[in-house]
Amino acid sequence: MTKLMTLRDAIARFVPHGSRVVMSAALESLIPFAAGHEIIRQRIRDLTLVGPISDILFDQLIGAGCARKIIAAWVGNVSAGLGHNYRRAQEQGIPHRLEIWDHSNFTISLALLAGGLGVPYIPTYSLLGSDLPQTNPTFQQAPSPFGGEKTLLVPALQPEVAILHVQRSDEHGNAHAWGNLGISEEAALASQRVIIVAEEIVPRAVIVSDPNRVLAPSFKVCAVVHAPGGAHPSSVQGYYSRDHAFYHEYHRATRTAEENDRWLAEWVREVKDRAEYLQKLGDARWRSLQLKEHRYAAPVDYGY
Repeated sequence: MTKLMTLRDAIARFVPHGSRVVMSAALESLIPFAAGHEIIRQRIRDLTLVGPISDILFDQLIGAGCARKIIAAWVGNVSAGLGHNYRRAQEQGIPHRLEIWDHSNFTISLALLAGGLGVPYIPTYSLLGSDLPQTNPTFQQAPSPFGGEKTLLVPALQPEVAILHVQRSDEHGNAHAWGNLGISEEAALASQRVIIVAEEIVPRAVIVSDPNRVLAPSFKVCAVVHAPGGAHPSSVQGYYSRDHAFYHEYHRATRTAEENDRWLAEWVREVKDRAEYLQKLGDARWRSLQLKEHRYAAPVDYGY
């Protein structure tokens, strides 16, 4: 049975209020902005946002009042540095203060890896001597049973849903992603269910021609959404480049809560879907980000 559905239906069915949601798992590329904007439009509340280096998508969700808790390594605007909404939430309680569990990029990957493996924790030497163990109440320190030296125990994390943007998928959720995957595989395996948002929907034969590129088992996928341009302003390798200017425009446009509300109204709430968003962005600007030079990987041979 096909798992294809609209983004509106996928978010409404599989991202209820109070969910723990992994997004931005591929770091600075493949960020599921279209999915995040649909969460904002549906006014979903009390989310726990989970991710490594989350770019401005988390900042937008915070400013829209969707987030209650953050489990992440960093939240802000990679190009400009500061995420105004994130800072306002913690310093001024606008729209409300957040519960924050700090991680490094490495330990968030360990937490999700443990969740995918079904083990309670993974020990590491990382973060010992830093302040992060004091800012995350889930971290514990314990002596190693193999020598007694101190280790940090990173507890497993099993979110309700991972939202992953990919280059292509078949209708059943067998998805191909390439380039910097970050912790996308760990996020998919740890989460109870996965929403795939794809630039292209392709026949199954395309997917099985290169099985090593499949991101996660399709039985974990609850929905497949076709959303070309759904990762803008982040990049999708082989499809379009990062829109650097957009990040700086967002930074300037969200310095106050009132300005942020106007930005969200213009770019999210009053835009019904990703197609309308790209129309608003403008054909010339969108074309300027498109693929200009093919850089194919060498072919592989699965024959024997």
